[in-house]
Amino acid sequence: MPPEWLSSIDPTTLAAPLFILSVAWEWWAVKTGRARGRYETKDAIASMAMGMGNVVVNTLTGFATLWLMLLAWPYHLSVSTISGWGFDGIPFTWWSVALAFVIYDFTYYWKHRLAHRIRWFWMEHVTHHSSTHYNLTTALRQPWFGPFTGLILLGLPMVLIGFHPYLIFFIAGLNLIYQFWIHTEAVDRMPGWFEAVFNTPSHHRVHHATNPRYLDSNYAGAFIIWDKMFGTFVPELHADKPVYGIVKPIGSHNPFVIAFHELGGLLRDCARDGLRPDRWIRRAVNAPGWSPDGAHNRSVELKSAYVKAHPEHAGTPGLPEA
Repeated sequence: MPPEWLSSIDPTTLAAPLFILSVAWEWWAVKTGRARGRYETKDAIASMAMGMGNVVVNTLTGFATLWLMLLAWPYHLSVSTISGWGFDGIPFTWWSVALAFVIYDFTYYWKHRLAHRIRWFWMEHVTHHSSTHYNLTTALRQPWFGPFTGLILLGLPMVLIGFHPYLIFFIAGLNLIYQFWIHTEAVDRMPGWFEAVFNTPSHHRVHHATNPRYLDSNYAGAFIIWDKMFGTFVPELHADKPVYGIVKPIGSHNPFVIAFHELGGLLRDCARDGLRPDRWIRRAVNAPGWSPDGAHNRSVELKSAYVKAHPEHAGTPGLPEA
């Protein structure tokens, strides 16, 4: 069991000054031509406002998620019990922290993948993808839904195998800090060995792009190996420069529009369905772009349409065969 002091440490709060200094440096470097990238003042301010709102929402609601995990803790099917370590769960050591980080990142991969493949979860996550720019402020553009979609509860299996909730929340903060630096165009490529194992700016630029070949790919948090293992990896191609944003741009810098536009879109679609709860559920559980009339506009249709218009690109990374 981790020491009590771990419960009072929020790595992202401690890293906040570094975030601010890094944004200031990148903004200055981009504006003075010392680094690649783009900054638009309204867009950057909107992203930072979303980040501040996310902190407020998570502060107000985070205790509920921790409370649920603490409720589950006494019932953990602990590996530690089987190994004779006792009821307190997996011991707090350097190797257990490292193991927790790897397992959490694996869980994050699937959580992130579901956030793109199920509209109910995309309703929250779309906030992070809504900027048409890609810089360190984009990392701060976080949703205001907190735990309300329920996706955060994917962390419960870690509790049930013996990782204490305090440790999981600590590891989640470290994972989020890692993902901050990959939101930049200032870094081209890392060394080959690093690109092969870890998520990098190049890999994550692909994830934020709306180019058909790049849609629904590179879900990794810290380790890109998960995408390579499960067939969702697409490399960044210099011949197909990433275009950032979402398929249906929102065209607004209003934080409330950014935070809730997809919720409004889902409610409007359900209203057009009339009193058809079966359709409401299918809209919520299917991929973004799904339609009950079969006129889908999901990523799979967008990729196929692109290949039909550009058959010479069929079968290249991220695109289906003709």
